[in-house]
Amino acid sequence: MELLSDELERWLRSSRPKTVGSLVELFGERSFAVLFLLLLAIPALPLPTGGVTHVFEVIAMLLALELIVGRRQVWLPQRFCRRELGPGTEKRAEVLIRRIRWLERHTRPRLGYLLSYRLTRSIFGVVVLVLTLGAFLAPPFTGLDTLPSLGVVIISLGVLLQDPRLGIAGTLIGSLGIVLAIVLGKAAIHEVGRLF
Repeated sequence: MELLSDELERWLRSSRPKTVGSLVELFGERSFAVLFLLLLAIPALPLPTGGVTHVFEVIAMLLALELIVGRRQVWLPQRFCRRELGPGTEKRAEVLIRRIRWLERHTRPRLGYLLSYRLTRSIFGVVVLVLTLGAFLAPPFTGLDTLPSLGVVIISLGVLLQDPRLGIAGTLIGSLGIVLAIVLGKAAIHEVGRLF
């Protein structure tokens, strides 16, 4: 079986357009995890984005709902599938490929067959939905969306590399991020309330 990093690199180097549709075509059923990885990689960076990443998070939540209801293939409007991924895609993808190669050297496929069951795919969708919703609802300009988004990225890598340890680690990191967002968000609201 071809490594994920090699597949992504081949797609990146190919002459085909760099669209969401071409990614879905290449990865088939694994497209959900690939799209979660790409959509939430930017919110997972500890940089203030001013809410721009909410668009990515909404798309990820819609895809998670598709997984929950049992879809095996990604469905997106044709207009969205034809859209180019934008400038800087190659540079971001190259950085991502280097990180994936490192993970491929340090992980081993275990229990990959579990993802062939509808129940486990639905659970994957529920976890992604909850973590992405946590990132979406985090107060803007605080960076509190970083850990839930990073959790989804790690879980997606666990699915793609068939290593449940990454899935567990991603779930714990994302859950910690949601707890921090709630605790710190509550404290910030309390402090702002004291000013008025």
